[in-house]
Amino acid sequence: MSQPIDKGQSKDSGRAELVVNANKIGKVFGELHAVSDLNLKVERGHIYGFLGPNGCGKSTTIRMLTGLLIPTQGEIEVLGLSIPRQAEALKQRIGYMTQKFSLYEDLTVTENLYFIADIYGLTPNERKRKTEQLLSTYHLHSQQKQLAGTLSGGQKQRLALACACINSPELLFLDEPTSAVDPQNRRDFWEQLFDLSEQGTSILVTTHYMDEAERCHKLAIMEQGYIRADGRPKHLMAQMGVNVVEVIAPDLRRIKQQLLSQPEVRSAAQLGERLRVLIKQEVQHPIEWLQQIPIDLSQARLKRVEANIEDLFVTVTGKNPIKLHSEQDERA
Repeated sequence: MSQPIDKGQSKDSGRAELVVNANKIGKVFGELHAVSDLNLKVERGHIYGFLGPNGCGKSTTIRMLTGLLIPTQGEIEVLGLSIPRQAEALKQRIGYMTQKFSLYEDLTVTENLYFIADIYGLTPNERKRKTEQLLSTYHLHSQQKQLAGTLSGGQKQRLALACACINSPELLFLDEPTSAVDPQNRRDFWEQLFDLSEQGTSILVTTHYMDEAERCHKLAIMEQGYIRADGRPKHLMAQMGVNVVEVIAPDLRRIKQQLLSQPEVRSAAQLGERLRVLIKQEVQHPIEWLQQIPIDLSQARLKRVEANIEDLFVTVTGKNPIKLHSEQDERA
């Protein structure tokens, strides 16, 4: 298995080919604006992540990009095809793994793979060769005669990914693929995604896990149908305009409420025995500032730390979000 790409690592995007180019797309259901004015550019070979809570528009976006939903507005081009007009032609070139396990539970692992291969029109020889390859790649040989409904969560996940790859897709859509598996299976799954990416497969994956978002080459943060930030994770975190200080002290609940009353504090969140405080960048010496404000921190230990994806998420969403510039904006 190839070595994983460093989390947040960006590939050379000087003249990268776009596999997804969506402009000002939106979807309205009655009075609900599920997606609004969404612009999206995904480069070939990249793992592009959508991070956001349930109901923010991630799944709706994927369904529009795959041609399963007709957008209310905007233009979509995927793999050079106009969507939804050329959606039938697109189906042969993409893979799609749904959020909920959607394979046939009363078929065996091999029968599910054969069934999907038949849908894509593989010849019997191609079907057998590809199934053997996928059983080996996703460690399913021991379960090949087992009914899919009796598999564990991690095994179902690997089978679903194998079925999504049966046609060797150029572009793979994964809709919250790790929502029902344990941390070890999630880590193994991402190793498999890195392998696919190294082989040239472009991947668009939705998630609500912060650590998964940090693994993507590029990331979009969604909230209430809008993209709030878009770019390389490290580039976005560098723009946040905050200093992060961890506070270890007794009575963190009291300290948190007092800190949140300070206009210089953007947010504060308790993590076990630590309080993670985001302080606006105008405060050049945040630890000294904390020691001078009228809050009793005499028993506290204060330490500056690096920003993370969760800090980014709370900075660009919520009641008082800040707007970050995408790398595309800066190049323009």
